[in-house]
Amino acid sequence: MKRVALLVAAVLLLAGCSAGKDAVVTGGTFTFVSPGGQIDITYPDAQRQKAPTLSGDDLMNEGKQLSLADFPGKPMVINLWGQWCGPCRAEAPELEKASRQMEPLGAKLIGLDLRDPSRQAAQDFVRDRQITYPSIWDPSGRVLLQLSGYPRNIIPSTIVLDRQHRVAAVFLRDVLATDLMPVVQRLLAEK
Repeated sequence: MKRVALLVAAVLLLAGCSAGKDAVVTGGTFTFVSPGGQIDITYPDAQRQKAPTLSGDDLMNEGKQLSLADFPGKPMVINLWGQWCGPCRAEAPELEKASRQMEPLGAKLIGLDLRDPSRQAAQDFVRDRQITYPSIWDPSGRVLLQLSGYPRNIIPSTIVLDRQHRVAAVFLRDVLATDLMPVVQRLLAEK
C-alpha cells in the first residue's frame, strides 16, 4: 500500500511539472500544431518558428547532399511526397508549374520523398513527370523527424518557409500552383 501511495505521489508530482506556460518552449524551432484541425494553416509573422535545416541525400544525384541551407534568404516550399501516393501523382504537374513560376522570382521548391525504399522507383517517377526541382530522398523518415510533431502520415503535404526559413504556411493536402503562388508572392514582398 505504501508503494502505491508513493507511486501515485510521484505521478502527480511529474504531471504538475509538465503543465503551465513554463512547460512550453517558446522561440525555439518549429513544433507543428494544427489549430482546430485546420488543413490550410497560415502563421502570422510574430508566430512563425524557425524550421530545422533539413538536409539529406539528393534523390537524383547519389552521393550529393541537398539542404535548406543551400538556399539562404529565399522563401522555400517543401513538398512531402512519395511515388506510391496517388494524390502526389496528381499534384506533381502543379508543383512543377509552381516551381517554374517561383524560381525566377527568387523562391525555391524542393521535395522530400518519403517512404520510398526504392530510389530507382522514385527517380523514375521524377523522370516520367519531367520534374525539375530537386528532392531529398528520405526512405526512413529521419529527415522528416526533424520537424517536431509534424504528422508523418499526411502525404502529400506542403510547408512554406519565409526568407528566414521560418514556417509561414502549411497545407495538409495536395496543392495547386494557384494555392502556392499567392503565399510565395506575399513572402517575397516581405522585407
